[in-house]
Amino acid sequence: MLSRRTLAAGAAGLLPAGLARPSLAQCRAGTIYLTIDTGWGREAEAIAATMQRREVRATLFVANEPGWRGDTTLGPGNWADFWRARAADGHAFASHTWRHWYFTADAGPGQVRYASRRGEGTEILDGSAFCAELARPTDKLRQIAPAARILPLWRAPGGRTTPNALRLGTACGLRHQGWTARGFLGDELDSAKYPNSALLGQALRNIRDGEVLIMHWGVRSRREPFGEVFEDLVAGLQAKGFCFALLPAQGIGAA
Repeated sequence: MLSRRTLAAGAAGLLPAGLARPSLAQCRAGTIYLTIDTGWGREAEAIAATMQRREVRATLFVANEPGWRGDTTLGPGNWADFWRARAADGHAFASHTWRHWYFTADAGPGQVRYASRRGEGTEILDGSAFCAELARPTDKLRQIAPAARILPLWRAPGGRTTPNALRLGTACGLRHQGWTARGFLGDELDSAKYPNSALLGQALRNIRDGEVLIMHWGVRSRREPFGEVFEDLVAGLQAKGFCFALLPAQGIGAA
């Protein structure tokens, strides 16, 4: 784990022009890294508004997933405007694959099995097909928001990788970025068993310096949207003395 001083210095160097650099006193508890995967997107605007108010910058892993309006999250219209606004806010972006299928097994030397969870099929990807799958969402994002900052990182859907997937990603020039165990915010979990109050309390108790946090812009299956307590989470962590930073281009070691 990097020292708090090193993390704070790195975070300051990544802040967009015009945003005041946090002092070490403000970051007395350390620096943490919020990452947001695409998800369903129902709470996206509210989450983004909170980050604007609280001056939080996050690293956004983008995929072309089905959205709550019946669209797709890298399609035209509302989502294109949303991503342009996030780029203007100073967030960074990285690949979460184009189709958001799952890497389920290595299928042979230099190959990986890629399967849909929605019954759309299974494919065997070789190196070129793998790189194309990872490049497509960020290529699309560049078309939508040419000024967007895109990091050489990727995240497998569900965080599920295989040895070949990691090797192929490296060959594409991308490092896989997971999250830390205490950084799992739980917004994908069943809200009957894991209500917002429990997830919020757990996060505020457990998050430490250097954590990589993960959440989504909304999860369809969750009845009690985690976005309803997102501002409480950010405010609580800032009150404890945590600063939020973008991931560095080389990523952060995580699960």
